[in-house]
Amino acid sequence: MTMQSSDSYTLCEAALRAGDPDRWLACMFAPAEKRPHLHALYTFNLEVSRIAAHVTQPLLGEMRLQFWTDLLNGGERGEVRKNPTADALLATLDACRLDRDPLLELLEARCFDLYGEPHPDLAALDNYCDLTAATLFRLAGQIVAGEAATAAAAAPAGRAYALTGLLRALPWLAAEHKSFVPVDLAAGHGVNPLARENTPALRAALDDLRAHARDNLDMARAALEQTLAQERPAYRVMALPKLYLAQMDEAADPLSPLPEIAQWRRQWALLRGKI
Repeated sequence: MTMQSSDSYTLCEAALRAGDPDRWLACMFAPAEKRPHLHALYTFNLEVSRIAAHVTQPLLGEMRLQFWTDLLNGGERGEVRKNPTADALLATLDACRLDRDPLLELLEARCFDLYGEPHPDLAALDNYCDLTAATLFRLAGQIVAGEAATAAAAAPAGRAYALTGLLRALPWLAAEHKSFVPVDLAAGHGVNPLARENTPALRAALDDLRAHARDNLDMARAALEQTLAQERPAYRVMALPKLYLAQMDEAADPLSPLPEIAQWRRQWALLRGKI
């Protein structure tokens, strides 16, 4: 690890701790020598997941995503020193011998975030979760377990985790006239997927999505029971979705931001590690 990369890893950890404390806390359960690589992967995800919220036009977002695409394809090397996340990510990909193709597919999937159109159906939403959150679980498993990683739990874990996050983000997405509620699911309940009113139909559609998240949580739990111990730290954060889903079950208005769950409760859930 070069001095430059060492500094970049330190900055990644600070950024992750500030921007995604759940993942940062979960990293504490991975071996110490693996944590910098997890910090780099998750900080990369944090940066690209925020692009849609930080641009005023989709084209500007696509340009930012293109920077990362060019970087992973071997270009933009001169820009690495200006971006500690890029520096640490490239160092992690080399040190852990990770395939870059899944990250390129993740970047392509993130283009969806830039536009307001909902997914046509639940299968398309699942595919989005597979290309984004599941990819992170798959690569994190390889970071902590190397060639022993099987990624058997990656798909259901990614779907459960991503769906929970999207459900929590609904108030902000609705304010931006965006929606992740699939068109077919919304139509089945007689609601516009871009609806900004708290109606029984909208709540019923969201109930279905929470049920889908819980089904995938059950599948992830079953898969992890068959997963080798050295790979499981990559999935420690999966102890948290049930807290968030239960909180949403009790919410009277899904379009109003929920209060933050106390940090001690999140830490206790991670310590217990039960999905």
